[in-house]
Amino acid sequence: MNSFNNIIEKSIIEHWKLDALTDYKGTTLQYNDVARKIEKLHILYEHSGVVKGDKIALCGRNSANWAVAFLATLTYGAVAVPILHEFLPEQIHHIVNHSEAKLLFVGDMVAPTIDPTKMPQLEGIINIPDYSLMISRTNKLTYARENLNALFGAKFPKYFRPEHVNYYKETSPDELAMINYTSGTTGFSKGVMIPYRAIWSNYDFAEGVLGKQVKAGDSIISILPMAHMYGMAFEFIFEFLHGCHIYYLTRVPSPAIIAQAFSDVKPTIIIAVPLVIEKIIRKKVLPRIQTGPVRLLLKTPIISTKVEQRICQQVVEAFGGRFYEIIIGGAAFNQEIEQFLHRIKFPYTVGYGATECAPIITYSDYNTFVPGSCGRAVVHMEVKIDSPDPQNIPGEIYARGMNVMLGYYKNPEATAEVLDSEGWYHTGDLGTMDAEGNLFIRGRSKNMLLGSNGQNIYPEEIEDKLNSLPYVVESVVVQRGEKLYGLVFPDFDECKTQGWQQSDIEKQMQQNLIELNQQVPAYAKVAAIEIQQEEFEKTPKKSIKRYLYK
Repeated sequence: MNSFNNIIEKSIIEHWKLDALTDYKGTTLQYNDVARKIEKLHILYEHSGVVKGDKIALCGRNSANWAVAFLATLTYGAVAVPILHEFLPEQIHHIVNHSEAKLLFVGDMVAPTIDPTKMPQLEGIINIPDYSLMISRTNKLTYARENLNALFGAKFPKYFRPEHVNYYKETSPDELAMINYTSGTTGFSKGVMIPYRAIWSNYDFAEGVLGKQVKAGDSIISILPMAHMYGMAFEFIFEFLHGCHIYYLTRVPSPAIIAQAFSDVKPTIIIAVPLVIEKIIRKKVLPRIQTGPVRLLLKTPIISTKVEQRICQQVVEAFGGRFYEIIIGGAAFNQEIEQFLHRIKFPYTVGYGATECAPIITYSDYNTFVPGSCGRAVVHMEVKIDSPDPQNIPGEIYARGMNVMLGYYKNPEATAEVLDSEGWYHTGDLGTMDAEGNLFIRGRSKNMLLGSNGQNIYPEEIEDKLNSLPYVVESVVVQRGEKLYGLVFPDFDECKTQGWQQSDIEKQMQQNLIELNQQVPAYAKVAAIEIQQEEFEKTPKKSIKRYLYK
């Protein structure tokens, strides 16, 4: 394994004059601009007292400056703590405090919502758009920021050139590079400790399977949040190290905005969660082919092949027309859409991963991909099914190799639950594996749900809040399609004491729904509360039998 930071250094020097990062419909940074900004942040870190191993948190929507701050953190030898900007303020406060972050970079949407007094350990909060100080608690940091240009000028009095790029090199493959939190709520949040070897291994995998299809200077669109390992690894790190030009949407990626960006940028590779693909196909493609004449042509054997080729071309055009393949992951793929894509021979593939593997576990190129599967174990990884008959009887999926995390930050108990003595990571997902090693997901043995954009949703977090609302005895949160529903067993005895009718209970639950949705992030909002007339069935340990209510 090569030093990961050395690869960052090498990419910047080799691609010095190429475009690197663009805020879509905004400014562009070349690789030399990125290097200059990294150097200035290194000076800021050094003069404000940041030392190797200190934690630096980043919370904001994807942008060029977010990417630069992340690269500057790793190449200085500090530990990055990416935080989803969709988390609620109290969740952000919790992660910053739990990770013991020294500095926090915040985006313009996050800055007005957080309360610095709830993060007493922070020495400063830095605005991502211009790296100005939102708050400074040390004279060192204030001085460093106010005199940053002068300090940079003193260090490089004549010029700043490629030979000046010289970054911190990690001392061990197991050295901690970043902590990625799977959730934001106290009691549920687990900080996944990702070492340099895992980031390097994911990059090496991407280089091996996509390196020949993607060239330096090619364009890519970053849709997924970089605070999510899927977007971080395959829409940012691989492309940046390969010399690509990355476009950040910098706004809520609605299907209309994404479709326009595909048309403008014409990306070489597309990484996406199923929702993005499904929405564009349902909106831009299916209406055209569900007309009477086209349906008729599709039923005529000889003509149907040509019609399918034409439809495939239309779908390809909807995604920019120049990509090698679309890699889908992060959530379950709609069967109807997958069957449609397979029928028209569209170049797509589905991968499987977990934050704990930074993130990739299985993948296959679209040419060898088996529909319905998630590909095979990737380079540096091995996968097995905990089942007496892995081909026919689903069992828990285990993964082992270079991609696997060090453990959960300050949580040895949770680490011991998922990492065994032989180094196998117990994913909590159920699967089968065919004779060729193709993995098929058959369910989740953990309770975690996957949001439509690939966010991890822990129903216990929502239930915890729901159970504390008036007249709720117990609840179960379930997922149907893209929506969440709260099944509630109300306190019927108390309601009876109050002289309530069914309509009064329904009115109270509607009020509870409004209150609940004010307490959870947008992606975890509950669509409706459904009243259960009887208590939920329980195990001998008094746990609700969730599987009965899915």
